[in-house]
Amino acid sequence: EEHDVYVAQLLLDLDGPLDADRLRAAADTVLERHANLRAGFLRRATGEPAQVVQRGVRAPWQEVDLSGLGETERTAAVDTLLAEDRATRFDLARPPLLRFTLVRTGPLSHRLLLTYHHIVMDGWSWPVLVRELLALHHADDAPLGPVTPYSAFLSRLHSRDTTAAQDAWTRALDGLPGGTRTAPVSPPPGSVLPDRVETYLPASLTERLGALARAHRITSGTLLQGAWALLLGRQIRSEDVVFGAIVSGRDPELPGVADIVGLCINTVPVRVRIDPTESLVALFERLQDEQARLIDHHHLGLVEIQRLAGAGELFDSCVAFQNYPVDAAGLAALGAGGLQVTGVDPYDAAHYPLCLTAIPGDRLRLQIDHRPDVFDRDTAQALLERLVRLLEAVAEDPSCPVGTVD
Repeated sequence: EEHDVYVAQLLLDLDGPLDADRLRAAADTVLERHANLRAGFLRRATGEPAQVVQRGVRAPWQEVDLSGLGETERTAAVDTLLAEDRATRFDLARPPLLRFTLVRTGPLSHRLLLTYHHIVMDGWSWPVLVRELLALHHADDAPLGPVTPYSAFLSRLHSRDTTAAQDAWTRALDGLPGGTRTAPVSPPPGSVLPDRVETYLPASLTERLGALARAHRITSGTLLQGAWALLLGRQIRSEDVVFGAIVSGRDPELPGVADIVGLCINTVPVRVRIDPTESLVALFERLQDEQARLIDHHHLGLVEIQRLAGAGELFDSCVAFQNYPVDAAGLAALGAGGLQVTGVDPYDAAHYPLCLTAIPGDRLRLQIDHRPDVFDRDTAQALLERLVRLLEAVAEDPSCPVGTVD
Protein backbone atom coordinates (compact mmCIF):
# COMPACT_ATOMS: atom_id res chain seq x y z
CA GLU A 1 0.00 0.00 0.00
CA GLU A 2 1.29 3.46 -0.88
CA HIS A 3 2.23 5.91 1.86
CA ASP A 4 0.26 9.13 2.29
CA VAL A 5 2.85 11.89 2.30
CA TYR A 6 0.37 14.23 4.03
CA VAL A 7 0.26 12.22 7.26
CA ALA A 8 2.06 14.51 9.73
CA GLN A 9 3.36 13.94 13.25
CA LEU A 10 4.23 15.84 16.40
CA LEU A 11 6.31 14.26 19.18
CA LEU A 12 6.32 15.97 22.58
CA ASP A 13 8.68 15.12 25.46
CA LEU A 14 6.81 15.52 28.76
CA ASP A 15 8.67 15.44 32.09
CA GLY A 16 6.96 15.41 35.47
CA PRO A 17 3.81 13.94 37.02
CA LEU A 18 1.35 12.97 34.28
CA ASP A 19 -2.14 11.51 34.64
CA ALA A 20 -2.80 9.47 31.48
CA ASP A 21 -6.57 9.35 32.07
CA ARG A 22 -6.77 13.12 32.46
CA LEU A 23 -4.67 13.66 29.34
CA ARG A 24 -6.91 11.30 27.36
CA ALA A 25 -10.01 13.16 28.59
CA ALA A 26 -8.31 16.43 27.58
CA ALA A 27 -7.83 15.07 24.06
CA ASP A 28 -11.55 14.26 23.85
CA THR A 29 -12.40 17.78 25.05
CA VAL A 30 -10.14 19.37 22.43
CA LEU A 31 -11.96 17.39 19.71
CA GLU A 32 -15.27 18.56 21.12
CA ARG A 33 -14.11 22.19 21.11
CA HIS A 34 -12.80 22.19 17.53
CA ALA A 35 -15.41 20.89 15.10
CA ASN A 36 -12.85 20.74 12.31
CA LEU A 37 -11.03 17.94 14.14
CA ARG A 38 -14.20 15.84 13.82
CA ALA A 39 -14.41 16.29 10.05
CA GLY A 40 -14.36 13.60 7.41
CA PHE A 41 -14.27 14.00 3.64
CA LEU A 42 -16.24 12.09 1.04
CA ARG A 43 -17.66 12.51 -2.43
CA ARG A 44 -21.31 13.00 -3.32
CA ALA A 45 -22.86 10.95 -6.11
CA THR A 46 -22.09 13.90 -8.40
CA GLY A 47 -18.37 13.53 -7.62
CA GLU A 48 -18.33 16.80 -5.69
CA PRO A 49 -16.28 16.60 -2.46
CA ALA A 50 -18.07 17.24 0.82
CA GLN A 51 -16.88 17.84 4.38
CA VAL A 52 -18.95 16.14 7.08
CA VAL A 53 -18.56 16.99 10.77
CA GLN A 54 -19.62 14.31 13.22
CA ARG A 55 -20.74 14.74 16.82
CA GLY A 56 -19.53 12.72 19.79
CA VAL A 57 -16.21 11.70 18.29
CA ARG A 58 -13.59 10.49 20.76
CA ALA A 59 -9.85 10.81 20.26
CA PRO A 60 -8.19 7.54 19.16
CA TRP A 61 -5.76 6.78 21.98
CA GLN A 62 -3.21 4.12 22.78
CA GLU A 63 -0.62 3.78 25.52
CA VAL A 64 2.77 2.07 25.24
CA ASP A 65 5.08 1.38 28.19
CA LEU A 66 8.78 1.34 27.26
CA SER A 67 10.07 2.30 30.70
CA GLY A 68 11.58 -1.16 31.24
CA LEU A 69 13.93 -0.88 28.27
CA GLY A 70 17.48 0.46 28.21
CA GLU A 71 18.04 3.83 26.55
CA THR A 72 19.32 2.41 23.23
CA GLU A 73 16.48 -0.12 22.96
CA ARG A 74 13.93 2.51 23.97
CA THR A 75 15.13 4.97 21.30
CA ALA A 76 14.95 2.25 18.65
CA ALA A 77 11.45 1.23 19.81
CA VAL A 78 10.21 4.84 19.60
CA ASP A 79 11.70 5.22 16.10
CA THR A 80 9.94 2.03 14.98
CA LEU A 81 6.65 3.18 16.51
CA LEU A 82 6.93 6.56 14.74
CA ALA A 83 7.66 4.96 11.36
CA GLU A 84 4.84 2.41 11.64
CA ASP A 85 2.36 5.04 12.76
CA ARG A 86 3.36 7.40 9.94
CA ALA A 87 2.88 4.57 7.43
CA THR A 88 -0.67 3.87 8.68
CA ARG A 89 -3.02 5.75 6.39
CA PHE A 90 -6.18 7.54 7.45
CA ASP A 91 -9.51 6.82 5.77
CA LEU A 92 -10.53 10.40 4.94
CA ALA A 93 -14.21 9.47 5.12
CA ARG A 94 -13.92 8.22 8.72
CA PRO A 95 -13.11 10.92 11.30
CA PRO A 96 -11.27 11.79 13.38
CA LEU A 97 -8.24 12.16 11.13
CA LEU A 98 -5.84 12.26 14.03
CA ARG A 99 -4.69 9.88 16.77
CA PHE A 100 -2.66 9.97 19.98
CA THR A 101 -0.06 7.57 21.38
CA LEU A 102 1.27 8.11 24.91
CA VAL A 103 4.65 6.43 25.40
CA ARG A 104 5.87 5.94 28.95
CA THR A 105 9.68 6.13 29.03
CA GLY A 106 10.29 6.41 32.78
CA PRO A 107 8.59 7.01 36.15
CA LEU A 108 8.19 10.74 35.40
CA SER A 109 8.87 10.90 31.66
CA HIS A 110 6.57 10.39 28.67
CA ARG A 111 6.52 11.08 24.95
CA LEU A 112 3.20 12.07 23.43
CA LEU A 113 2.80 11.36 19.72
CA LEU A 114 0.12 13.20 17.78
CA THR A 115 -0.38 11.87 14.25
CA TYR A 116 -2.77 13.78 12.01
CA HIS A 117 -3.73 14.28 8.40
CA HIS A 118 -2.80 17.67 6.97
CA ILE A 119 -6.32 18.09 5.58
CA VAL A 120 -7.63 18.96 9.08
CA MET A 121 -4.71 20.87 10.56
CA ASP A 122 -1.62 22.86 9.58
CA GLY A 123 1.63 23.36 11.48
CA TRP A 124 0.42 26.65 12.96
CA SER A 125 -2.45 24.78 14.65
CA TRP A 126 -0.52 22.32 16.79
CA PRO A 127 0.77 24.84 19.37
CA VAL A 128 -2.88 25.87 19.91
CA LEU A 129 -3.89 22.25 20.39
CA VAL A 130 -0.98 21.46 22.73
CA ARG A 131 -1.66 24.58 24.80
CA GLU A 132 -5.25 23.45 25.35
CA LEU A 133 -4.27 19.83 26.08
CA LEU A 134 -1.85 20.88 28.83
CA ALA A 135 -4.27 23.39 30.35
CA LEU A 136 -7.02 20.75 30.48
CA HIS A 137 -4.65 18.14 31.92
CA HIS A 138 -3.81 20.50 34.74
CA ALA A 139 -7.41 21.51 35.45
CA ASP A 140 -10.62 20.05 34.03
CA ASP A 141 -12.23 23.47 34.34
CA ALA A 142 -9.33 25.31 32.73
CA PRO A 143 -10.46 28.79 31.64
CA LEU A 144 -9.99 28.20 27.92
CA GLY A 145 -11.02 31.07 25.69
CA PRO A 146 -13.85 30.82 23.19
CA VAL A 147 -13.09 28.92 20.00
CA THR A 148 -12.82 30.77 16.72
CA PRO A 149 -14.32 28.09 14.47
CA TYR A 150 -12.65 26.98 11.25
CA SER A 151 -15.91 27.85 9.51
CA ALA A 152 -15.17 31.52 10.27
CA PHE A 153 -11.94 31.17 8.29
CA LEU A 154 -13.82 29.55 5.39
CA SER A 155 -16.44 32.31 5.42
CA ARG A 156 -13.71 34.95 5.35
CA LEU A 157 -12.00 33.09 2.50
CA HIS A 158 -15.19 33.11 0.42
CA SER A 159 -15.70 36.84 1.03
CA ARG A 160 -12.29 37.86 -0.36
CA ASP A 161 -12.00 39.83 -3.61
CA THR A 162 -11.27 37.17 -6.23
CA THR A 163 -11.10 39.57 -9.18
CA ALA A 164 -8.43 41.77 -7.56
CA ALA A 165 -6.41 38.66 -6.67
CA GLN A 166 -6.66 37.31 -10.23
CA ASP A 167 -5.46 40.66 -11.62
CA ALA A 168 -2.53 40.79 -9.17
CA TRP A 169 -1.34 37.27 -9.97
CA THR A 170 -1.76 37.81 -13.72
CA ARG A 171 0.52 40.85 -13.50
CA ALA A 172 3.05 39.09 -11.27
CA LEU A 173 3.41 36.14 -13.67
CA ASP A 174 3.14 38.09 -16.94
CA GLY A 175 5.79 37.05 -19.44
CA LEU A 176 6.98 34.05 -17.46
CA PRO A 177 8.61 31.78 -20.04
CA GLY A 178 7.33 28.61 -18.35
CA GLY A 179 7.50 26.61 -15.18
CA THR A 180 10.75 25.94 -13.31
CA ARG A 181 11.51 22.23 -13.20
CA THR A 182 14.29 21.00 -10.94
CA ALA A 183 13.64 17.30 -11.48
CA PRO A 184 15.67 15.72 -14.30
CA VAL A 185 12.60 13.65 -15.20
CA SER A 186 8.93 13.93 -14.29
CA PRO A 187 8.48 12.02 -11.05
CA PRO A 188 6.37 8.89 -11.38
CA PRO A 189 2.86 9.10 -9.95
CA GLY A 190 2.19 7.81 -6.46
CA SER A 191 3.20 8.89 -3.00
CA VAL A 192 6.84 8.40 -2.07
CA LEU A 193 7.91 9.44 1.42
CA PRO A 194 10.75 11.95 1.15
CA ASP A 195 14.23 11.57 2.58
CA ARG A 196 15.74 14.50 4.46
CA VAL A 197 19.14 16.15 4.66
CA GLU A 198 19.65 18.93 7.18
CA THR A 199 22.20 21.22 8.75
CA TYR A 200 22.45 24.00 11.31
CA LEU A 201 24.12 27.26 10.34
CA PRO A 202 26.78 28.47 12.80
CA ALA A 203 25.41 30.89 15.38
CA SER A 204 27.70 33.65 14.05
CA LEU A 205 26.38 33.26 10.49
CA THR A 206 22.78 33.11 11.73
CA GLU A 207 23.33 36.37 13.62
CA ARG A 208 25.02 38.11 10.66
CA LEU A 209 22.18 37.16 8.32
CA GLY A 210 19.64 38.37 10.89
CA ALA A 211 21.46 41.68 11.26
CA LEU A 212 21.59 42.08 7.47
CA ALA A 213 17.85 41.44 7.18
CA ARG A 214 17.07 43.96 9.93
CA ALA A 215 19.38 46.62 8.47
CA HIS A 216 17.69 46.41 5.07
CA ARG A 217 14.16 45.83 6.40
CA ILE A 218 13.73 42.48 4.74
CA THR A 219 12.46 39.33 6.39
CA SER A 220 14.58 36.24 6.95
CA GLY A 221 12.05 34.44 4.76
CA THR A 222 12.75 36.81 1.85
CA LEU A 223 16.48 36.30 2.29
CA LEU A 224 16.02 32.53 2.14
CA GLN A 225 13.74 32.76 -0.92
CA GLY A 226 16.24 34.97 -2.73
CA ALA A 227 19.07 32.53 -2.03
CA TRP A 228 16.95 29.58 -3.21
CA ALA A 229 16.09 31.48 -6.40
CA LEU A 230 19.79 32.07 -7.14
CA LEU A 231 20.53 28.40 -6.53
CA LEU A 232 17.69 27.31 -8.84
CA GLY A 233 18.75 29.83 -11.50
CA ARG A 234 22.26 28.38 -11.60
CA GLN A 235 20.95 24.82 -11.44
CA ILE A 236 18.65 25.14 -14.48
CA ARG A 237 20.55 28.00 -16.20
CA SER A 238 17.68 30.48 -16.13
CA GLU A 239 17.36 34.13 -15.06
CA ASP A 240 13.59 33.89 -14.51
CA VAL A 241 12.67 31.24 -11.96
CA VAL A 242 9.60 30.31 -9.95
CA PHE A 243 9.08 28.07 -6.93
CA GLY A 244 6.36 27.53 -4.35
CA ALA A 245 6.15 29.21 -0.95
CA ILE A 246 4.05 27.95 1.93
CA VAL A 247 2.08 30.90 3.36
CA SER A 248 0.03 30.95 6.57
CA GLY A 249 -3.21 32.01 4.86
CA ARG A 250 -4.37 33.54 8.16
CA ASP A 251 -5.94 36.92 7.45
CA PRO A 252 -5.01 39.21 10.38
CA GLU A 253 -8.31 41.04 9.96
CA LEU A 254 -10.22 37.94 11.11
CA PRO A 255 -10.61 38.14 14.93
CA GLY A 256 -9.11 35.13 16.70
CA VAL A 257 -7.44 33.83 13.55
CA ALA A 258 -4.23 32.90 15.41
CA ASP A 259 -6.16 30.40 17.56
CA ILE A 260 -7.97 28.57 14.76
CA VAL A 261 -7.22 24.86 14.52
CA GLY A 262 -7.48 23.91 10.86
CA LEU A 263 -5.82 23.92 7.47
CA CYS A 264 -5.33 27.59 6.60
CA ILE A 265 -2.03 27.44 4.70
CA ASN A 266 -1.75 27.92 0.97
CA THR A 267 1.06 27.35 -1.51
CA VAL A 268 1.68 30.27 -3.86
CA PRO A 269 4.30 30.85 -6.58
CA VAL A 270 7.31 33.07 -5.99
CA ARG A 271 8.75 34.46 -9.21
CA VAL A 272 12.28 35.85 -9.14
CA ARG A 273 13.94 37.58 -12.08
CA ILE A 274 17.71 37.46 -11.75
CA ASP A 275 19.83 40.37 -13.02
CA PRO A 276 23.56 39.45 -12.88
CA THR A 277 24.51 43.13 -12.50
CA GLU A 278 22.22 43.73 -9.50
CA SER A 279 23.70 43.46 -6.02
CA LEU A 280 22.60 40.63 -3.75
CA VAL A 281 20.95 42.99 -1.28
CA ALA A 282 19.16 44.88 -4.08
CA LEU A 283 17.71 41.57 -5.32
CA PHE A 284 16.45 40.79 -1.81
CA GLU A 285 14.90 44.27 -1.41
CA ARG A 286 13.19 44.05 -4.80
CA LEU A 287 11.89 40.56 -4.01
CA GLN A 288 10.52 41.84 -0.69
CA ASP A 289 8.66 44.66 -2.46
CA GLU A 290 7.25 42.32 -5.13
CA GLN A 291 6.04 39.80 -2.56
CA ALA A 292 4.56 42.50 -0.30
CA ARG A 293 2.24 43.54 -3.14
CA LEU A 294 0.88 39.97 -3.27
CA ILE A 295 0.25 39.39 0.46
CA ASP A 296 -3.42 40.45 0.23
CA HIS A 297 -3.88 37.91 -2.57
CA HIS A 298 -2.43 34.80 -0.90
CA HIS A 299 -5.96 33.43 -0.57
CA LEU A 300 -6.30 32.54 -4.25
CA GLY A 301 -5.92 28.80 -4.83
CA LEU A 302 -2.82 27.48 -6.58
CA VAL A 303 -4.84 25.73 -9.31
CA GLU A 304 -6.45 29.06 -10.21
CA ILE A 305 -3.11 30.92 -10.14
CA GLN A 306 -1.55 28.35 -12.46
CA ARG A 307 -4.54 28.60 -14.80
CA LEU A 308 -4.02 32.38 -15.01
CA ALA A 309 -0.32 31.90 -15.81
CA GLY A 310 -1.21 29.48 -18.60
CA ALA A 311 2.05 27.61 -18.13
CA GLY A 312 0.77 24.36 -16.62
CA GLU A 313 2.53 23.33 -13.42
CA LEU A 314 4.66 26.32 -12.43
CA PHE A 315 7.17 24.65 -10.11
CA ASP A 316 8.30 21.40 -8.53
CA SER A 317 10.17 22.82 -5.52
CA CYS A 318 8.92 24.78 -2.53
CA VAL A 319 10.25 26.83 0.38
CA ALA A 320 8.79 26.98 3.88
CA PHE A 321 9.85 29.23 6.75
CA GLN A 322 8.47 27.71 9.96
CA ASN A 323 7.51 30.83 11.86
CA TYR A 324 5.03 29.25 14.28
CA PRO A 325 3.37 31.30 17.03
CA VAL A 326 5.30 29.43 19.76
CA ASP A 327 8.65 27.67 19.91
CA ALA A 328 9.93 24.93 22.22
CA ALA A 329 10.80 27.50 24.90
CA GLY A 330 7.30 28.93 24.68
CA LEU A 331 5.72 25.51 25.09
CA ALA A 332 7.97 24.75 28.05
CA ALA A 333 6.41 27.74 29.80
CA LEU A 334 2.99 26.10 29.41
CA GLY A 335 3.84 23.35 31.88
CA ALA A 336 1.67 23.27 34.96
CA GLY A 337 1.48 21.16 38.10
CA GLY A 338 5.10 20.13 37.62
CA LEU A 339 4.56 18.77 34.09
CA GLN A 340 6.95 20.36 31.58
CA VAL A 341 7.35 20.18 27.80
CA THR A 342 11.08 19.51 27.37
CA GLY A 343 11.17 18.70 23.65
CA VAL A 344 9.13 19.30 20.52
CA ASP A 345 9.73 17.45 17.25
CA PRO A 346 7.23 18.19 14.43
CA TYR A 347 7.33 16.20 11.21
CA ASP A 348 5.51 16.92 7.99
CA ALA A 349 6.29 16.65 4.30
CA ALA A 350 5.05 17.59 0.85
CA HIS A 351 4.77 15.81 -2.48
CA TYR A 352 7.26 18.05 -4.31
CA PRO A 353 10.58 16.52 -5.43
CA LEU A 354 12.42 19.24 -3.46
CA CYS A 355 11.25 21.20 -0.44
CA LEU A 356 13.47 23.54 1.57
CA THR A 357 12.43 24.29 5.16
CA ALA A 358 14.02 26.82 7.49
CA ILE A 359 13.46 26.67 11.23
CA PRO A 360 14.56 29.78 13.14
CA GLY A 361 16.67 29.65 16.29
CA ASP A 362 20.06 30.71 17.59
CA ARG A 363 21.37 28.49 14.79
CA LEU A 364 19.14 28.53 11.72
CA ARG A 365 18.16 24.97 10.84
CA LEU A 366 17.91 24.17 7.13
CA GLN A 367 16.49 20.95 5.79
CA ILE A 368 15.84 19.72 2.26
CA ASP A 369 13.21 17.03 1.82
CA HIS A 370 13.72 15.20 -1.45
CA ARG A 371 11.91 12.42 -3.25
CA PRO A 372 14.48 9.62 -3.33
CA ASP A 373 13.10 8.33 -6.62
CA VAL A 374 13.99 11.68 -8.23
CA PHE A 375 17.01 13.02 -6.31
CA ASP A 376 19.48 10.80 -4.49
CA ARG A 377 20.82 11.76 -1.09
CA ASP A 378 24.19 12.94 -2.44
CA THR A 379 22.48 15.36 -4.84
CA ALA A 380 20.29 16.78 -2.08
CA GLN A 381 23.28 17.08 0.26
CA ALA A 382 25.27 18.91 -2.44
CA LEU A 383 22.37 21.35 -2.95
CA LEU A 384 22.20 22.03 0.78
CA GLU A 385 25.95 22.65 0.97
CA ARG A 386 25.77 25.02 -2.01
CA LEU A 387 22.93 26.91 -0.30
CA VAL A 388 25.02 27.32 2.88
CA ARG A 389 27.98 28.62 0.85
CA LEU A 390 25.65 31.07 -0.89
CA LEU A 391 24.36 32.34 2.46
CA GLU A 392 27.98 32.73 3.62
CA ALA A 393 28.66 34.85 0.51
CA VAL A 394 25.57 36.97 1.24
CA ALA A 395 26.74 37.64 4.79
CA GLU A 396 30.31 38.32 3.63
CA ASP A 397 29.49 40.95 0.96
CA PRO A 398 25.81 41.68 0.32
CA SER A 399 26.76 44.50 -2.06
CA CYS A 400 28.54 42.27 -4.60
CA PRO A 401 26.83 41.74 -7.99
CA VAL A 402 24.74 38.59 -8.26
CA GLY A 403 26.66 37.43 -11.35
CA THR A 404 29.99 37.37 -9.50
CA VAL A 405 28.84 34.94 -6.79
CA ASP A 406 30.39 31.52 -7.37
